[in-house]
Amino acid sequence: MTSAPLHFSSTVADMIRRSSGRFGSATALEFADRTWSYHELDRAVTAMADTLRSRGLNRGDRVGAYGKNSDLYVLLYLGCARAGLIHVPVNFQLKAEELDYILDNADVALVVTDTDLRPHVEATPTGASVPVSEFTEFLEPALEAAKHDSSAGSEAVTGYDVADDDIAQLLFTSGTTSAPKGAVMTHRALVHEYLSCLQSLDFADTDRVVHALPLYHSAQMHVFLLPLLAVGAHNIIVPAPVPETLLEIFESRRINSFFAAPTVWVALANSPDLETRDLSNLRKAYYGASIMPGPVLRKLRSRLPELGFYNCFGQSELGPLCTVLRPEEHDDHPGSAGRSVLFVETRVVDDAGNDLAPGELGEILYRSPQLCEGYWRKPEATRDAFTDGWFHSGDLVRMDENGFVEVIDRVKDVINTGGVLVASRQVEDVIFELPTVAEVAVVGVADERWIEAITAFVVVKPGAEALTEAEVIDHVKGRLAGFKVPKRVAFIDELPKNSSGKILKRRLREV
Repeated sequence: MTSAPLHFSSTVADMIRRSSGRFGSATALEFADRTWSYHELDRAVTAMADTLRSRGLNRGDRVGAYGKNSDLYVLLYLGCARAGLIHVPVNFQLKAEELDYILDNADVALVVTDTDLRPHVEATPTGASVPVSEFTEFLEPALEAAKHDSSAGSEAVTGYDVADDDIAQLLFTSGTTSAPKGAVMTHRALVHEYLSCLQSLDFADTDRVVHALPLYHSAQMHVFLLPLLAVGAHNIIVPAPVPETLLEIFESRRINSFFAAPTVWVALANSPDLETRDLSNLRKAYYGASIMPGPVLRKLRSRLPELGFYNCFGQSELGPLCTVLRPEEHDDHPGSAGRSVLFVETRVVDDAGNDLAPGELGEILYRSPQLCEGYWRKPEATRDAFTDGWFHSGDLVRMDENGFVEVIDRVKDVINTGGVLVASRQVEDVIFELPTVAEVAVVGVADERWIEAITAFVVVKPGAEALTEAEVIDHVKGRLAGFKVPKRVAFIDELPKNSSGKILKRRLREV
């Protein structure tokens, strides 16, 4: 008689346990003056889980994480995963009503915050009614646990019953165009997403990586940090993406891999230190969240010819990686977001849901084990977003016969000028050709005559000669059809962005 096969459930925290067994004393994580080996990280994760449960939290309770980048932020996420709690990352720039909206919608049982951010939490109705802790309260138990050696170096038995179909995280959308919605992400969905990242992005145990974008954002946490911890990479967390600081770290710590939003890459390309630092170890450059301006990409590739660029595109609802354009594909597919990753299927459809032929413009739909279960406590939004198992992205794309996707714009953000649809990205790329332009965003502003008037918001490089509205308009006229020329050009000191570097076009439309 044979026994029934065991069902083995693979969770987010299980990945860290396996990495501990495989990579042991190798460095997993650095932050400030603290360094964690893979053994130490795994033991600290269990200590974090024990501490959370000791505070009366039960399986399925939501824990709000309202803090800036740190090793403790990572430990809280992994501790929640090990203890069967649901992690709720919150943008640390949110305050008042925006902050309370997420805490209340998630119905958090505990909020963990930085010391300097605690007053913002306690000023909200939710923060005044639920327990609030600080990240530093969890440091000593984690450090104490990390000291204790074990023969295997990993915590194989934790006493917590967590399954891969349990919810690991409520991943709130960035809310650039509407109120955030909490994408319900299971352990199974996130682990599949990590595997897609490993297959598409060439991660290895030899990688030395700086993580500078906010860890509350799905791209930095789920496309980079967690998959890199799965393969034994050396990860360095810094508080913020300051260009000169990053370039110094690249040189002094022999960094070979880095991810940032294009706005950060623009700042790095414009930094005088780019020409003086030894960046010869840097080999893998990742970007996402928005389109990389062509002139900036060309400048970086010229300065660092051995550097391979990966365009990463996706949505929070899929964990978020959906497509990747690899380094060897950039020359043949300029402007493309690449092809779908390992566990993602795609379709391009018209307004009626009919599949379109290659090259035709339509909305891209996704089906994947990476996909969220729906939106937390928003049944109508969930019904609107899903059709027969396919997720409606809201992104307007063209896909060629080989599966390469060109993202034209958000469906709702396409500019309708005089009844003609114009993709803002095309206009932005042309304005970016002007040598004194540091940044640009093009949006449609409500207009009685044009429905939406094409409006360009331009940031001029520091110290550059003044640029006039007429010069910008004349340049676009010489490159694009007349109906694509901006009706107005506004010069501003900086573009509004969220902490991940994504430009907040909604705010520009309100100017």
